Amino acid sequence: MAVPKKKTSKAKSRSRRASAWRLRPSPRSVCDRCGTTKLPHRVCGSCGWYKDRQAVEV
Repeated sequence: MAVPKKKTSKAKSRSRRASAWRLRPSPRSVCDRCGTTKLPHRVCGSCGWYKDRQAVEV
């Protein structure tokens, strides 16, 4: 079994963990029907269409 040669500092281990905390902008896609931005794989909020059919009455 492998054994570390030197102790890892607190800063090194904390910075490794902190990489999961960063905030990323939410992904956006464009509605094919009306052209507004929406979240991918969701019903469009302005026209109510999803995958070539009307899913919600707006």
